[in-house]
Amino acid sequence: MDGGSRERGAVVKDPVLVFDGDCAFCSSCVRWAERYPRQTLASGGWEAVPFQFADLAGLDGRAGGRGEVSAERAEREVLWVTPTGRVYGGAQAVARLLMRSGGAWAYLGAVLTAAPVRPPAGLVYRWVARNRHRMPGGTAACALPNRGNAAQSV
Repeated sequence: MDGGSRERGAVVKDPVLVFDGDCAFCSSCVRWAERYPRQTLASGGWEAVPFQFADLAGLDGRAGGRGEVSAERAEREVLWVTPTGRVYGGAQAVARLLMRSGGAWAYLGAVLTAAPVRPPAGLVYRWVARNRHRMPGGTAACALPNRGNAAQSV
């Protein structure tokens, strides 16, 4: 056994990046990540799946079935689900993707996980997520639904 968890009888070796496939900005960012960080020689594998087509119940089951992987959460922030079921969201999901990519990308990802950097990285991520419809490549379809102030603190 190689340490991956089992999902439907298959060994799961690679993390899954869950993103909003309806958002042109998010999709562009994923295409960029697939084109550049993933192409480094040291890169480990990972799979990118729009939440609209992902087996969210299966991924949440991998994470212990505590509701950490949901369409509502994936609509608001990118999710990184590891083979062992650990779930990272937002800036920390981006950090894990970069660390998995190896090389100089891994150093950048490690910086994003450092205690003094995590809070500002989270703030920047949330600002970008709230304004993604205004970002290059963004469209009106990228705007987050207004679900009240409590939901926007995710």
